[in-house]
Amino acid sequence: MNVPRPELSLSLPDKAAPLRCPTGVAALDAALGGGLAAGRIHEIHAAEPDDGASAAGFAALLAAGVLGRGKPLVWLRERGAVRASGIVQAEGLLELCGTLPRDCLFVLADDAPALLRAGHDALRCADLGAVLLEARGPMPRLDLTASRRLLLAAERTGVTLLLLRIGAQPVPSAADTRWSVSAAPSRALPANAPGAPTFDLALLRQRAGPSGLSWRLEWNRDQRIFQDAALSGAMVSVPADRPAAGGTVVHLPNAA
Repeated sequence: MNVPRPELSLSLPDKAAPLRCPTGVAALDAALGGGLAAGRIHEIHAAEPDDGASAAGFAALLAAGVLGRGKPLVWLRERGAVRASGIVQAEGLLELCGTLPRDCLFVLADDAPALLRAGHDALRCADLGAVLLEARGPMPRLDLTASRRLLLAAERTGVTLLLLRIGAQPVPSAADTRWSVSAAPSRALPANAPGAPTFDLALLRQRAGPSGLSWRLEWNRDQRIFQDAALSGAMVSVPADRPAAGGTVVHLPNAA
């Protein structure tokens, strides 16, 4: 007599849901399922080459103010980025986000391989608040395979990678979200004082959620969080030629 054997059903446990870091804007956080996912890659593209400073400013505020929250920040750049857009001001992060200059590590790499290698090594340090990797131009080495390696490192430690792209078209990657950032008018303040940093933000792509949405955000330096911005005011430019101030700069040799 043949007795039918019960069918075995094998199911793998779902990957743990990532922690969410609220931005402060209810509609944006709702679209993201509660906030920006930690331990993932998020691409931030300058809408136009002239928006590079605005995209960098937005990424810095996101890394130091929203994701970092008192933890060290590592900012990785190629030497050419310094010639193109100037020196990052650590004191500015202190004023806007409360990030102390001693908690800012600025890494200058000679070439793309050294930059990506440094990014992978930084993501393996679980004590960091965030890693900001600034990639200018097409950078063919930053392909889908390279981004997957970076994602695995980020997932293991829970450290978020913000991939800042300036002068590059979006290509397939392992990023959780992809954004486009451009400068926007800031609200006028009394005595013609400079307004809060303001950005036009578009969600181009999201792996598990809606996309094609846009917001105008401004940074609240008192609460250290983003908020909905007013639609009128004067443009605020970001200086890019001031001398270095604060933070620690590390120079990396090329990967050859």
